[in-house]
Amino acid sequence: MEMNLQPLAPACRVSSRAFAAGDRVVSYLVRARSGEVARLDALAAEDDHVRPGGAVLCRWVHVFKPKPAEENPERLLKLTAENLFLTLADPANEPAPANTPLLQFLALMLERKRLLRPRGRSADGERILYEHLRTHQMYEIPAGDLSPEFFVKIRDQLGVLVKGAEPNPAAAAPESPGSRETPSPAAP
Repeated sequence: MEMNLQPLAPACRVSSRAFAAGDRVVSYLVRARSGEVARLDALAAEDDHVRPGGAVLCRWVHVFKPKPAEENPERLLKLTAENLFLTLADPANEPAPANTPLLQFLALMLERKRLLRPRGRSADGERILYEHLRTHQMYEIPAGDLSPEFFVKIRDQLGVLVKGAEPNPAAAAPESPGSRETPSPAAP
């Protein structure tokens, strides 16, 4: 799963103040009303004034670190499932409970792609430990039940990423077995 996305903005979306090293920045992944998926960045102190203008897929807080000039800007434009997981699961970022189901799904997907390896559970059994095989960094992801209800719960988030679909609150309700219409036989 890949999509093109803007890199971190150089300035706050609300006040237009340039980010400085050490600033706390809030980033949003938003599907705009126009259908485009975009990243919005603002100073954490001005987070209350951010108006995303669309469906918020996820939100994370991180410390701004200026990028060295030698990094490849083309590479930064690609947001892959792996990059999204590494960004959301980064221990330096503040965890957001709303991102937990997406993190659990991304961990499962990256485990299947052999980019993450499960390394057991935390001492309290509440989190699963994963090792990122390229960097050997360890990540703790809240353990969850990957039931059909889990996938219904994150369907809209995944739809925005994969299809660019508008979230559908009616689709979140599971269909009851008797609610399907059966075709009537053709009249002779």
